[in-house]
Amino acid sequence: MDQKILSLAAEKTADKLQEFLQTLREDDLTNLLQNQAVKGKVAGALLRAIFKGSPCREEAGTLRRRKIYTYCIQLVESGDLQKEIASEIIGLLMLEAHHFPGPLLAELANEFISAVREGSLVNGKSLELLPIILTALATKKENLAYGKDVLSGEECKKQLINTLCSGRDVPLTAEEVEFVVEKALSMFSKMNLQEIPPLVYQLLVLSSKGSRKSVLEGIIAFFSALDKQHNEEQSGDELLDVVTVPSGELRHVEGTIILHIVFAIKLDYELGRELLKHLKVAGQQGDSKNNLSPFSIALLLSVTRIQRFQDQVLDLLKTSVVKSFKDLQLLQGSKFLQNLVPHRSYVSTMILEVVKNSVHSWDHVTQGLVELGFILMDSYGPKKVLDGKTIETSSSLSRMPNQHACKLGANILLETFKIHEMIRQEILEQVLNRVVTRASSPISHFLDLLSNIVMYAPLVLQSCSSKVTEAFDYLSFLPLQTVQRLLKAVQPLLKVSMSMRDSLILVLRKAMFAKYVASFYIIERCRPLMLRLKLSLPSPSTTCSHHYNSVANETFCLEIMDGLRRCLSQQADVRLMLYEGFYDVLRRNSQLANSIMQTLLSQLKQFYEPKPDLLPPLKLEACILTQGDKISLQEPLDYLLCCIQHCLAWYKNTVIPLQQGEEEEEEEEAFYQDLDDILESITNRMIKSELEDFELDKSADFSQSTSIGIKNNICAFLVMGVCEVLIEYNFSISNFSKNKFEDILSLFMCYKKLSDILNEKAGKAKTKMANKTNDSLLSMKFVSSLLTVLFRDSIQSHQESLSVLRSSSEFMRYAVNIALQKVQQLKETGHVSGPDGQNPDKIFQNLCDITRVLLWRYTSIPTSVEESGKKEKGKSISLLCLEGLQKIFSAVQQFYQPKIQQFLRALDVTDKEGEEREDADVSVTQRTAFQIRQFQRSLLNLLSSQEEDFNSKEALLLVTVLTSLSKLLEPSSPQFVQMLSWTSKICKENSREDALFCKSLMNLLFSLHVLYKSPVILLRDLSQDIHGHLGDIDQDVEVEKTNHFAIVNLRTAAPTVCLLVLSQAEKVLEEVDWLITKLKGQVSQETVSEEASSQATLPNQPVEKAIIMQLGTLLTFFHELVQTALPSGSCVDTLLKDLCKMYTTLTALVRYYLQVCQSSGGIPKNMEKLVKLSGSHLTPVCYSFISYVQNKSKSLNYTGEKKEKPAAVATAMARVLRETKPIPNLIFAIEQYEKFLIHLSKRSKVNLMQHMKLSTSRDFKIKGNILDMVLREGGEDENEEGTASEHGEQNKEPAKKKRKK
Repeated sequence: MDQKILSLAAEKTADKLQEFLQTLREDDLTNLLQNQAVKGKVAGALLRAIFKGSPCREEAGTLRRRKIYTYCIQLVESGDLQKEIASEIIGLLMLEAHHFPGPLLAELANEFISAVREGSLVNGKSLELLPIILTALATKKENLAYGKDVLSGEECKKQLINTLCSGRDVPLTAEEVEFVVEKALSMFSKMNLQEIPPLVYQLLVLSSKGSRKSVLEGIIAFFSALDKQHNEEQSGDELLDVVTVPSGELRHVEGTIILHIVFAIKLDYELGRELLKHLKVAGQQGDSKNNLSPFSIALLLSVTRIQRFQDQVLDLLKTSVVKSFKDLQLLQGSKFLQNLVPHRSYVSTMILEVVKNSVHSWDHVTQGLVELGFILMDSYGPKKVLDGKTIETSSSLSRMPNQHACKLGANILLETFKIHEMIRQEILEQVLNRVVTRASSPISHFLDLLSNIVMYAPLVLQSCSSKVTEAFDYLSFLPLQTVQRLLKAVQPLLKVSMSMRDSLILVLRKAMFAKYVASFYIIERCRPLMLRLKLSLPSPSTTCSHHYNSVANETFCLEIMDGLRRCLSQQADVRLMLYEGFYDVLRRNSQLANSIMQTLLSQLKQFYEPKPDLLPPLKLEACILTQGDKISLQEPLDYLLCCIQHCLAWYKNTVIPLQQGEEEEEEEEAFYQDLDDILESITNRMIKSELEDFELDKSADFSQSTSIGIKNNICAFLVMGVCEVLIEYNFSISNFSKNKFEDILSLFMCYKKLSDILNEKAGKAKTKMANKTNDSLLSMKFVSSLLTVLFRDSIQSHQESLSVLRSSSEFMRYAVNIALQKVQQLKETGHVSGPDGQNPDKIFQNLCDITRVLLWRYTSIPTSVEESGKKEKGKSISLLCLEGLQKIFSAVQQFYQPKIQQFLRALDVTDKEGEEREDADVSVTQRTAFQIRQFQRSLLNLLSSQEEDFNSKEALLLVTVLTSLSKLLEPSSPQFVQMLSWTSKICKENSREDALFCKSLMNLLFSLHVLYKSPVILLRDLSQDIHGHLGDIDQDVEVEKTNHFAIVNLRTAAPTVCLLVLSQAEKVLEEVDWLITKLKGQVSQETVSEEASSQATLPNQPVEKAIIMQLGTLLTFFHELVQTALPSGSCVDTLLKDLCKMYTTLTALVRYYLQVCQSSGGIPKNMEKLVKLSGSHLTPVCYSFISYVQNKSKSLNYTGEKKEKPAAVATAMARVLRETKPIPNLIFAIEQYEKFLIHLSKRSKVNLMQHMKLSTSRDFKIKGNILDMVLREGGEDENEEGTASEHGEQNKEPAKKKRKK
């Protein structure tokens, strides 16, 4: 049949074809067409033939054409056809549409509209015909019947479009737009990912008619959920049935959507304002459904390209970041909040996720990321403090939100630098600009970032080398520390870039030849020179070794050595820096050994007295420069000797063993022997020398006001430094020789005599020098070795020689003191002086060794045992050991947090290899608990002593150590609970009148308690104890003593414990206030419908209950304290402020329930109980306490005015003003609370005011004429005093004014 139709269609005329088609039934034609189309055969040709044989001039042909047209549409929509066949059919239908008469076209259009309404279109392919049909209809000139009307083709088309409500070009009401938007948004989840961007574009166009908020919320919510689902699928947390969307495809679609939104905002600024408004609210509500997400953050960052919104967006993101870190800090410090608030992702994590996602061609995001990174670093970097020091970004401060924010900014820039090549030059340029232009501000965070950038890809940065070399030109203008860190940061670049190295050398050469430039400029220039030398000849293991030419580098280093010899004639500071750096240079570049050692030898000979019988052996006069009246140090001889000693030790241990068996020239060994001989000679003659030989005996002048005194001080420090260097040198060559140890002790006695004289003179002069101590020249490695042999060496053959050193308790105390000094230096600067002082791994190893020795010494010989037979002045060795342990535990947590496990394992004295594997499984908490038990035993022994024998310094240190160690315990572990129970027991059973010990112990108790549960019950018990000890504000009332905690006694109750509990109550109020704010935000996000509200408020019930319980217990806490006869001062002031905060928090809770009542129409019973409790137990006693404070102030004023001097009266007046200042704020807070309670009573239909005693109205009018008369009289008016008891605060101000006059 199909062949016959096709053959008839091939003829010139269509008559036979028409006749044949009329003989067929409609079902035959449709079945034939379906079979051909499904099989993929000649469906197109057959359809053309049917249309040819069905002309519109005949009614039968028109009807046939109409039936076939409708059937083809159904066939295409069925989805049974191949894509090519369906496209061919649609194309033919488009061509045939113009041949239809007007009425049929109108019918076809109506069918399409019905299909759209009913949702019967499966794939929507046939919708391509609708515009063609409508266009064809508009060309029909005849009148058409449409409903009850007769319309032209154009009018009919308009009616159909109105019916269809395409939305974009059709006027719609706000409700209709909202409906269309909701429908479109609901389709997102059912659509293919690639089909969403066009729909989003149309929605954004439609949003200009309204519903901007709904469109933005819907888009952001959908993609945020999609992101979350995608991350869960990738992490493997959930095994989902749906096919995972490819990551690249999702990111590209998100990028397109973001571009559409940004483009729409450029055309419609109102859309941008709506976006900011929506995300600002979302940022404030951390756990609401509309919180910030990686998609919304990426969108915000893209919007920064629009000038109008740039500052607002960056400010919003900056605020959100800091708020997120503050929330995290609050949650980490409170178990109470952790139990109530579920874990959620933080803005910082999301921003870094955006950086990671931006690899998928999100170029529109990168500029915003860079700007945000620099804003965070600029705003929250380290700041200068009053004494000129800077607060560096270190792990000790890492818990602070600002420090976190600065670190996040650096991470954003570093990760963006790694991913986006096009932005690298801009990031590097901005970092260098800040380093160069902000010399007076702390820029360590930018230097750290620069170091990380260079370390990541030194080869990539060669293209940006011009920026770095430009920065070199400013070296002479930068602070010394900045220059040092800048050159250290660009070290990898210098290894791979010859041009950069040449530029630096030119700068340094200019610096060396600038002989007459001011000394500090030379110092600033020479330090980089020395550092440059350190960086030369890196080890072959470096990652850039293939760019490294050893011969060229060696030549280069030798050239610099010639320049350095010139620097040895410069100022003392320059020489000192060179001496400090030579050891590192030598260790890295063994080829330079001969050159360096010869240089040092020739330098030493200038100040060495070669005749063996002359005393002293050193020319100290030559080390001092006299210019008129100005005396200064020219040669830091002690540092020169220190440098020689360390270089010589390295040479003996490293170079000489390699040369054994080889023939060496005598000249090369000469310097080694010469230096040894010189050091030996200096040692022997220093021992023989008396202080008189140096003219430094007790009769010498050491004052800082005379030139002789300054000179003697310099000489004394030089001699002490030389003694320390010789002590270390002789120890290193001693091999446990008794004679050498006797020499060491003699050298120490020389050191000690001078030290005692200086301390005595400085103490008498009461100068600042009294508390200043020079850094010890002993290396940390030596200190570690010395302590080990003094306290732990049990080898029999060593005992006789060691007894020499051990016989001097002063020497052992000195050794421990130097260890303390090194640890303190580490805490303050992050490094120590001496060899390997910049090497974190070596420092850590030395710390472990020192800690092991100090711990053994303290636990083996308790302070009480040592002090019982002690006659010397100063701290005992055990106490010094404990102080050292306290500093070390703090330093390790500050700088070596990742190595805590290794550190604690090193403290275990068992070295059995068999147990090492078992030890690896022991957790940090278990190891920490073991160490804690040792210190707990020590504290218990201390507390068991009598009050007069109680060593408060040791007790304080022990509590500090326990506090530091307790931070390493996992809060969920049984060891943590044991620690808390033990601390609580100590506080309950021990009564000591030492305020500092009490404060530190209570702080430990609170720090543990908040990580276990809320401390409100603890606060209530303590407040009862304080009330019992201090008595009641009403002297006629006798308070029953509860004695929950023995640590609270008459001496410690106020101000120590009182201020501590008030501070803790303030933190609890802050947590409660934070929770109430979150609840308010959630309520404001909910719909007003009762059904939605009831569903929304159910999850909040546990939080509401917890808030009410906290406030209820706190209320009883304040109930006790406001009835306590607290002494005037900080306790009263803080209590009044905290009461004000309590009422403010209660008011916030009442206002929250005002919001909730609007939808639910009721308040819980426990809220009613809380209000009742506040009315009966707090407000009345608050007013009594206010009267108590005011009466106490008046009595003080009265006695002061009558008996004291004017100065004392003024001081008393100032104190009164300070103490009474919070009273008006408290009264206002109480009245605000009562005001909102009245509102809540009306709304909830519950009389909440029945338990509240209404306060006296404080509205009053000042009558000017009466006031003037009173002021003129200048005396106290009796009537004013009479009314003061009733309206004390009201009449307070006029009285003050009168007294001032």
